[in-house]
Amino acid sequence: MARIEFYKYQGTGNDFVMVDNRFQKVNSKDKTMAQKLCDRKFGVGSDGLILIENHDDYDFEMIFFNPDGSQSMCGNGSRCAVKFAQFLGIIGNQTTFLSTDGVHEASIDGDIVRLSMKDVPQTKINTFPEHFTINTGSPHYVIFASNIKDKNVKEEGASIRYSEEFAKEGINVNFVEKLSKDQISVRTYERGVENETLSCGTGVTACAIAHVLHGGISPVKIETLGGQLSVDFELIDGNAKNIWLTGPAKNVFKGQIEL
Repeated sequence: MARIEFYKYQGTGNDFVMVDNRFQKVNSKDKTMAQKLCDRKFGVGSDGLILIENHDDYDFEMIFFNPDGSQSMCGNGSRCAVKFAQFLGIIGNQTTFLSTDGVHEASIDGDIVRLSMKDVPQTKINTFPEHFTINTGSPHYVIFASNIKDKNVKEEGASIRYSEEFAKEGINVNFVEKLSKDQISVRTYERGVENETLSCGTGVTACAIAHVLHGGISPVKIETLGGQLSVDFELIDGNAKNIWLTGPAKNVFKGQIEL
């Protein structure tokens, strides 16, 4: 068994196990490692595992795993990865790095990380009478509702995620309440975690786009159970461009574990 050092970071309550893997201490192809580390009963416990690795063309590469070992883009995880890379001395207050869905830029101001997200073309924004499906690096189902504080997000989210339409590939489910022209409240059920999480970066990005399509304005301030985020972007001919996700990312603790 190998003993590895890890760090725990959180971004508005979305928490991640972070490992400095620049010297290949762990096997980045081993998906079972994420399942072990993310388990809240038998492991460290988190919403995902992030490995920081060297890259020839960018400041670093971020490799992200969901708790079930699957991989996808993670907005809050990316913001935490940026903060961790700064802690490791890899970057200063600006960076360009590689993530699951391609290249991203970010800037840091104290605990606040501002992250560029990929443009979302009109082809990845689907409008239905009662909901939206929007792919912001991960697929999201967005439904507007009232009194979302009273929602059973785990139960209602799972019923959509495991419906016949989405069961095979899975989808994240977001319940959105409009608070004002530029402010919404969001609760999210995440696939891979298979539960409600306190925050989801790609989720609030999808919700912000849906809110503007619903008559809102950018920048959009978002309340999540884990804290405040903001998303600003331009909607050009139905395409969401120049998207930035902004919010806090903080170190919680560090430790060692045998794998």
